[in-house]
Amino acid sequence: MINITLKDGSSKEYPKGITVNEVAQDISKGLARVAVAAQVDDKTVDLMHPLNDDCLVNILTFDDKEGKKAFWHTSAHIMAQAVKRLFPDVKLAIGPAIENGFYYDFDTDKPFTPEDLEAIEAEMKNIVKENLKLERFELPRQEAIEFMADKKETYKVELIEELPQDSEISFYKQGEFVDLCAGPHLPNTGRVKAFKLLSLAGAYWRGDEKNKMLQRIYGISFPKKSQLDEYLERLEEAKKRDHRKLGKELDLFSIHEEGPGFPFFHPKGMVLRNILEDFWRKEHIKRGYEEVKTPIILNQELWKRSGHWDHYKENMYFTEIDENDYAVKPMNCPGSMIVYKRKMHSYRDLPIRMAELGLVHRHELSGVLHGLMRVRCFTQDDAHIFMLSEQVKDEIVGVIDLVDYIYKQFGFNYHVELSTRPENAMGSQEDWDMATSALKDALEEKNMEYVINEGDGAFYGPKIDFHLEDSIGRTWQCGTIQLDFQMPERFDLTYIGADGEKHRPVMLHRAIFGSLERFIGILIEHFAGAFPTWLAPVQVRFLSITDRSNDYIQKLAKEFEAAGIRVETDLRNEKIGYKIREARLQRIPYMLVVGDKEVENQQVAVRSRDEGDLGPMDVKDFLDKIQKEINQKG
Repeated sequence: MINITLKDGSSKEYPKGITVNEVAQDISKGLARVAVAAQVDDKTVDLMHPLNDDCLVNILTFDDKEGKKAFWHTSAHIMAQAVKRLFPDVKLAIGPAIENGFYYDFDTDKPFTPEDLEAIEAEMKNIVKENLKLERFELPRQEAIEFMADKKETYKVELIEELPQDSEISFYKQGEFVDLCAGPHLPNTGRVKAFKLLSLAGAYWRGDEKNKMLQRIYGISFPKKSQLDEYLERLEEAKKRDHRKLGKELDLFSIHEEGPGFPFFHPKGMVLRNILEDFWRKEHIKRGYEEVKTPIILNQELWKRSGHWDHYKENMYFTEIDENDYAVKPMNCPGSMIVYKRKMHSYRDLPIRMAELGLVHRHELSGVLHGLMRVRCFTQDDAHIFMLSEQVKDEIVGVIDLVDYIYKQFGFNYHVELSTRPENAMGSQEDWDMATSALKDALEEKNMEYVINEGDGAFYGPKIDFHLEDSIGRTWQCGTIQLDFQMPERFDLTYIGADGEKHRPVMLHRAIFGSLERFIGILIEHFAGAFPTWLAPVQVRFLSITDRSNDYIQKLAKEFEAAGIRVETDLRNEKIGYKIREARLQRIPYMLVVGDKEVENQQVAVRSRDEGDLGPMDVKDFLDKIQKEINQKG
């Protein structure tokens, strides 16, 4: 007998060799029906996995993150099987679960068409109806290579050849289809009740543009049709909110062939950007931050000292000046450390909070560029805090409070993840443990729920990431807090302690918007371009009914501008209905209609984008109303 401990802490004895599925059946028939995989101790496994030792078992459903991965991974195999049935000569590459759904990469001489996707979907339905059992088996490395070579699956052979000599290689079989795979998977194909193939894209093998371009098919799947319908509705809503489409319609920004990945901000886009920067500066000054500006290009030796050369070189741009090698900065932190080192500091000076709206450049492959969301140059709202070890928790708590305050101004909910040491980390395990504990202590002091994201920290330290949830339920990683014991060591940062000796400060990297460009893209989609009045590039548009009101409108426009309101006037000889429709398409918060009656009564007829027709108002009353709304960031 073995002892199985469940997630709720209860435990029970079972015969050795019992499967996870049998344990789920014993707990509850209902749980077994919706179970998709399980975590045994820290490993995610199939439901058919046998249990031979005492262990902790957590039954996973589709609602769990790892459960979704197993569900979507099986869906990728179903899609690959359908493709092989319809196009036998296609070669298989990889087919993982991703954040929202799955994809599979195929090597085919003839690109897939939308009609092919329909045929693949139809064949997937057949495979689901066949309710094929997924069976795992293992082969020694050489046998695995021969097995895939016989099938002419050259990409699979390449993957196996890179594994260690003594590896046992696992495969999954469903009907006639076999794929190289570590798993886990659903017990059978019949569990995938609802799915949709969403799009086609090109993808280089192994993400290397020197390799062959493969055909990638993206899909999504769910246990219930109602879940798929809801997801597809959200996708349609997301298309309407696409920041690239709205950015063009609202004349905010553009991206051109002359600079792919390098956005151009138009006058209205700059208004929005400047509002965000001014708000950012004001809130940082209140909290004791000093602003700095550091150069975009610095010499190569600096990047070797910082560790970016060894850990980030493939994402950087380089140049030569006076026969010396330089790099365009991908991050702001080394510049801030040079500013810190300009003079000696006392322990009484700490913490020093140094903020920078710094322009950085990072090399991204052309295939992943996406509007403002994935660019090659962007402005990070960085800050670097230099502090004593005993100040660490208070400073982290202070940053958490600032992040929370700023996100609430935009109506964002968010969740928090704590990312730990990655494989290519700098520094000792002791430093990493100390840094990770400090981040945990601060989160627990704030009573914040958080998820551990193992191995996803920065190469120089663990981090807290803030994931925003927008108005249609999507999440975006924006803010981050990274604790760093490595950079102060590498740059020999010191302060004079109370004992008169030199000591090493602790350093905190943090950003709130993350990337200003990306945050603007998120705001455009979150508000569907209908920004709250305080953010709107144009807050009021005056609309004339006849040219007799033009002088009055121009006088009012000057008054409003003097009061700090951003205004436009539409004095064209067009019907008022047409002018109102155009203003609404531009998502302008307030339209002030002016005709003979309004001129006579020294009023304006107010139409609100959100509330409709508010009727005639005295000018002072309307100014009071809009200024209150702007000041309260309503």
